[in-house]
Amino acid sequence: MIAIKNIAAVLGLGLASLAQAGIPIQHWTQSSGAGVWLVESPTVPMVDVRIDFDAGGRRDPSAQAGLAGVSVAMQSKGIRVQGTDPALDENALGEAWADLGASFAGGDSGDRVSFSLRSLTYPDLLARAVALAARQLAEPAYPEVVWTRERERLVAALREANTRPATVAARTYNQAVFGSHPYGHDTNEQTLARISVADMQAWHRLYLQPCRARVSIVGAITRAQADALVTQLLARLPATACAALPPVAEVQPLGAAVEKRIPFESAQAHVLIGQPGFKRDDPDFFALTVGNYILGGGGFVSRLTEEVREKRGLSYSVYSYFNPGLHAGSFSIGLQTRPDQAAQAVQVARETLRRFLAEGPTGAELKAAKDNLIGGFALRIDNNRKLLDNVANIAAHGLPLDYLDTWTQQVAKVTVADIRAAFARKLQPERMVTVVVGGRDGQ
Repeated sequence: MIAIKNIAAVLGLGLASLAQAGIPIQHWTQSSGAGVWLVESPTVPMVDVRIDFDAGGRRDPSAQAGLAGVSVAMQSKGIRVQGTDPALDENALGEAWADLGASFAGGDSGDRVSFSLRSLTYPDLLARAVALAARQLAEPAYPEVVWTRERERLVAALREANTRPATVAARTYNQAVFGSHPYGHDTNEQTLARISVADMQAWHRLYLQPCRARVSIVGAITRAQADALVTQLLARLPATACAALPPVAEVQPLGAAVEKRIPFESAQAHVLIGQPGFKRDDPDFFALTVGNYILGGGGFVSRLTEEVREKRGLSYSVYSYFNPGLHAGSFSIGLQTRPDQAAQAVQVARETLRRFLAEGPTGAELKAAKDNLIGGFALRIDNNRKLLDNVANIAAHGLPLDYLDTWTQQVAKVTVADIRAAFARKLQPERMVTVVVGGRDGQ
């Protein structure tokens, strides 16, 4: 434990120094088509790797919502025999990673599926970890009996989640905001029943190819070592020419306001208000980020907190956020309140948003927001995982390589007029979704 603490401390110091000196991101494309983004961080003998593929839930058929997520999850449940390499079931695979003191895991974020490798960089350990990761990435066994078990476990978890008002509110809200767009698809018992092992294998063959990979790396390795690591990681995937994937439709704006009030026996009513927001590469990103901090992203110093919590005591917490992605994500205001206060809380939240859109922030609010955001920037990259998240975000959205170096400058130059104009372009309070779950009649 002492050794781990020492490593973490040194890692933090190393990244702090890196932040002060700028964060040089190296980028190149391999002959396979795989893109690589590297930050060399030599202080601690560790490396973190993220492999992203354009294969997230946005590409799931609506009847099989959840296909990407379960396919990735099943890759940790065993790998098949390949040549002289033996098959490993989920227990043997877990023991192999434990023996290496390394980790490899996958997940689905909607826009993309991601696999993360963390290992020490001692040559023998790293080579074995990369070799095992390459097998898990390319040769999942997808055992039928395990999928049957996992599907039953997932269905039980979904049924339990459906007893919670927060789940009902989030599902209703997403479907109302995104309509038929994949962002609004709901993974449920019926869609899971339509997913077979053959579907997972087909998904794997189509999407997980070297030419579709974006690999982000932060750690104590050189460019030459990183290039060799990526080559080994992707070597077992089929090296075929990538056909272009079909485009995914954009999120459509709302045509009219939508209100859904759902009775639910709960102590608190769950309230969500919002609409489609904007894409991550939108030029209004910084104005909207700073503006939202003032409106509802800044915790106890936000406008919504002042109006809903401090002045009227309607809720312990209230927030707003944008969730941009490859398509327009959502703008959301959320709070919980006593069911008999839900109508008043909705009214106050809406009025606070309308006033912010009409007047924008004050100069004092803008200065305080900038000071907090710029002062807290170092916390966004103060360890390897956070820095890797940022580098992978740059890779996924085609952001400039100096994005992290110029982040504070971009925030500093936002003006009140910028925020007013950006919010006016993106939000239409008269056409928002309002979902209230709680109370006997949803009031």
